[in-house]
Amino acid sequence: MQDVTVVRTSVQPPYAAHLRVYEPLSAHPEPERSRWQARVAEYGPDAAEPAQPVAAAVLAEQREALAELAARTPRALPEKESGRAYLRVVDGVLYVCPWATRLRSWQALEELRAGAPVALLDTALPPVARAAAEADRERWRADHPDARPWILTSRWEVPVRWFLPFGDEDRCFVPGGTEGADGAEGAAGERGRPAALFYLVPMAQARRRVARALRALREAVPEGELVRGAERIGRWLEEFHPRSLVELDYGGLVHLLGPERLLADRSAGELEEGLRALRAGDTAEALRAYGELTVRWNRVLALRDAN
Repeated sequence: MQDVTVVRTSVQPPYAAHLRVYEPLSAHPEPERSRWQARVAEYGPDAAEPAQPVAAAVLAEQREALAELAARTPRALPEKESGRAYLRVVDGVLYVCPWATRLRSWQALEELRAGAPVALLDTALPPVARAAAEADRERWRADHPDARPWILTSRWEVPVRWFLPFGDEDRCFVPGGTEGADGAEGAAGERGRPAALFYLVPMAQARRRVARALRALREAVPEGELVRGAERIGRWLEEFHPRSLVELDYGGLVHLLGPERLLADRSAGELEEGLRALRAGDTAEALRAYGELTVRWNRVLALRDAN
C-alpha cells in the first residue's frame, strides 16, 4: 500500500498552461448546478479565495486521466463526459469551470492529427479509432451546436496572446512546499502543496483589455499574428456570462521553468507596456517589448524538442 501512495502523490501535471473561464453558478443549468452545489457543500471549493490556486484539483484531473489509460486499452476520448469542474469562490459567489473532458479530448485529437507524423499517429491511435471518435463528435455536435470549451490548453508555452486579458497586478505566484511537524514550509518540489503561477481577472476587465489591444494592433499592424490571436481570444470570451472570471494558469510549466524564472516572470505586464507604447505612437519600444517576450517564450517552447 505504501508504494501505491508514493505513485499517486508523485503525479505531476504535463508541461501545459491553461486559459479558463469560470462562470457564476447561476449561469449553469440543472442538474449540473445542484451537483456542484452539493460537491462544494461536502468537500469545499478548489479555491476559497482569489489568491488561492486550483493546482491540487489539476492534479486530481491528471490522476483521473491516467487511471483511464491504465485501466483499459487507450481510446481517442473518454466514454462519457466528466461531471467534474474547477470550483472557485470569490466574494461569496461560487464560480464553476467544467472540465468538459470529452470536448477537450476531441480538440486534442485534432491538434495531434495536425502536428504528429502519420506513422506515430497511426501507432498511438489507429485510423479506425480516430474515425469512430470523429463520427461520435459529429453526432454530439448535432445535439450541442452551441457548445464551447471552458478551458483552452497550450503545451510547452504560454501563447503571447493569452496575456492580453491580464495586467501585472492580476499575477499571483504561490511557491510550492510542504509543512513539517513544526508547521514550517519545506522546499518546492517535495510532497505537499504544488507550486502555482496564475492570473485571475473579472470577465468585464478581460474583455475591455482585449478590445483596447485589438484596436491598437489593428491600427499599427493589421495583418500581424497578435491581431489574429486577439481576435480569437476576444470571440472566445464573448461566449461566456459577462460576470465570469478569466484565469491564466501556468499549470505544469511551473515545474519546467523553476522558482527563479517564475519569480522574475512578468509577461503580462511586459505585453501591457508594449501595447501602451504602441498606443502612444512609440512603435520601436512596442516592437522591442513584444520581441523580447516572444523570444523568451520561444526558448521555452524549444525545450519540447530537446534531447
